[in-house]
Amino acid sequence: MLTPALKKNDKQARLLILTFSFVVFAIVVSLGYPKFQLKDVDLGFNKHIFATFNAVINSTVSVLLVWALAAVRKRKFLLHKRLMLTAMVLSILFLVSYIAHHLLAGDTKFGGVGAIRYFYFTLLATHIFLAAVILPFILFTAYRSLTGEYDKHKKLARYTWPLWLYVSVTGVLVYILIAPYYA
Repeated sequence: MLTPALKKNDKQARLLILTFSFVVFAIVVSLGYPKFQLKDVDLGFNKHIFATFNAVINSTVSVLLVWALAAVRKRKFLLHKRLMLTAMVLSILFLVSYIAHHLLAGDTKFGGVGAIRYFYFTLLATHIFLAAVILPFILFTAYRSLTGEYDKHKKLARYTWPLWLYVSVTGVLVYILIAPYYA
């Protein structure tokens, strides 16, 4: 096992994780209100490049999550840690890019009809719901590992990992389905 990187302080960690998660959630929700959007700003390039960048990041995070699972199963704990921390850093970069995209480009209406429309909105609903709730789980799971509480980390990771993977994969699928409707 690895040496703990953080000193355990559950009270402070809980406060920081829940506060950060709430602030991120509030910012993302506020992006749905037109008065918080800057759609009329001309950047001199296609604002939807952020969405493409987000899909690339989500794809990369998906690969890193699977690779990290394989590493931990082979007991390559340092590799696992590095892969997971990289996935977390990329997820933060994704969040910044996601906020930029929705702030600058606003919402895009899905134009598909029939079965694909039902598939898209079902996929989108599950993606949005899980994306909204996964952040504190990711942070608590990382915290348990960084403080050396590997049994607690493992218990949380059994739920966090598949949900995080689902969110990252469905993020790419949502992009693929909505991209033809970007103006």
